[in-house]
Amino acid sequence: MYQLISRIDAERYEFLFICGTGPDELCGFECIKVPALTVPVNRSYKLALPGLVQSSLKEKLKIFDADVVHIATPSFLGEFALKYARQEQLPVITIYHTHFISYIDYYFKQAPFLIDFIRSRVTESQRNFYNGCDMIYMPSEGISKWLTDIGVRADKMKSWKRGIDTSLFSPAKNDAELMRNITGDNAPVILFASRLVWEKNLETLFNIYDGLKATHVPFNLVVAGDGKEKAICEERMPDAFFTGRVDHETLSALYASADVFVFPSVSEAYGNVVLEAMASGLPCVIADGGGSADFIEQSINGFKCNPYDAAAYISKIMLLLNDDKLRRDIIQAGLQYSCAFDWDELAGIYFNDINQLAGQTQGQLLPAE
Repeated sequence: MYQLISRIDAERYEFLFICGTGPDELCGFECIKVPALTVPVNRSYKLALPGLVQSSLKEKLKIFDADVVHIATPSFLGEFALKYARQEQLPVITIYHTHFISYIDYYFKQAPFLIDFIRSRVTESQRNFYNGCDMIYMPSEGISKWLTDIGVRADKMKSWKRGIDTSLFSPAKNDAELMRNITGDNAPVILFASRLVWEKNLETLFNIYDGLKATHVPFNLVVAGDGKEKAICEERMPDAFFTGRVDHETLSALYASADVFVFPSVSEAYGNVVLEAMASGLPCVIADGGGSADFIEQSINGFKCNPYDAAAYISKIMLLLNDDKLRRDIIQAGLQYSCAFDWDELAGIYFNDINQLAGQTQGQLLPAE
């Protein structure tokens, strides 16, 4: 979202932002904050509650008089925005950011009897929401197929990937000293970068760690990221190195300085970290599931594994560590693939599409979270 926001031409567009948490303004445009509460099943998320300020919000929208509504998430605020857009006969554009359906098994694993019911309700809600939009930007073919399978109209979908800053994520960021300072030795480094939450398939990561330890081959597992399951990760993988949350500069150096990137998550709508790793010259061994799988051409620019088969990941990791030519070929193919993702081009597509939706060459736009 910020990649698009930072490219708004203020001479052509007026934006009004509405969200649950955020600043008072974004790039000079007003940002209205709606009351929000913390989600019980994941305390890192806050859920905006537009119903608590419905009257004042509608008055603000009436004054703003938008031409297009951009909805980021099918939340309560997103549903409010969709209803408003339909009442005012305004076109709606949305970007598929989060594959919520994949979270259900993790969030409700202590109450498995609820999973099928909740999945059916979420599926119905997603189908109704996305069919109510005019244009849906899709991050991957896998997610597009899933939406089509649940009954979302394919003619509303448009392939729109994500960009990559190849000046930030680059093999030139290699910093062997940084990695030695973390691990204390020169053993091969397996990197995992993610929020530390169950929906990232942490159980399989634990099994990969155990399997690698059982080989007695020297290695270091470096875990970049933070989350509510960090303490469990530290207990389950006692010899791993945890960096905590890091900034983009540090993360880029970790990518460029590691030997293999492992990512068993199947909950990604897109999987930015995989593309970042590839752009950094880091070969990837990932789950064959979720949006990340679209990036990998098997054995050409990386490896995809049965998501829950730890032995499959271990086999590919060992192959990359032991076959220098294969490793070089995969790194080169990954670099070539990742350089094709350009934010300026993607932003140009976006602004052209909202112009067409508005039926004019300039207009006012209302992004709602």
